[in-house]
Amino acid sequence: MKKKILLVDDSRTSLMMHSMILNKHTNYELATASDGEEAVRKAEAESPDLILMDVVMPKKNGFETCREIRGNQKTAHIPVILVTTRGEEQCVETGFESGCNDYITKPVNAQELVLLVQSYLRGK
Repeated sequence: MKKKILLVDDSRTSLMMHSMILNKHTNYELATASDGEEAVRKAEAESPDLILMDVVMPKKNGFETCREIRGNQKTAHIPVILVTTRGEEQCVETGFESGCNDYITKPVNAQELVLLVQSYLRGK
């Protein structure tokens, strides 16, 4: 059975780029969400093996979404990697305080993204 990754970003361009990178270099099933509220619903309904999520999004930002995912018994175990343009030290700290497992900045290096994703999904 394929591992499932939930990609969360309000930018269609970012969703497309991340999908292309992962489809080219891996064999994972991909699901998408365009905001934090949709991400919470899909995480609970689809139980992905990993979530790659932007921080700056409408309705609910990545920090709020990460806290909600961590606070839900059904989704608390899912690794969350925040993928964002916000590389300031305070944002990185807030990301980890919110419960993310890892934090990377855009634009992403394709090889680094693939290796990071594989490292999280290898043991699952």
